[in-house]
Amino acid sequence: MASFQDIINSDTPVLVDFYGTWCAPCQTLAPILKEVAEEVGDKVRVIKVDVDKNQAAASHFQVRGVPTLILFKKGEIKWRQAGVVPKDQLVSVINEYA
Repeated sequence: MASFQDIINSDTPVLVDFYGTWCAPCQTLAPILKEVAEEVGDKVRVIKVDVDKNQAAASHFQVRGVPTLILFKKGEIKWRQAGVVPKDQLVSVINEYA
């Protein structure tokens, strides 16, 4: 299994959803992310990181609230946004960096 670092260092952009299982906005965001993943296909990899189970990663990227979305490309943060982000905005951000 690839490590988190290996995943975010890939040439393919990676959209990371830092979430909490107890977080209502995170549950609102989940189906939006699914639609985004279906729409953009192989342009981006979408992964979810539970902040309670992965506190080190959340702390490292200074995730203060959930949901927080971070788009990585080759290990660099290209975009970041806290809160629920509309599908159209996510698709346009992904297309900008894909």
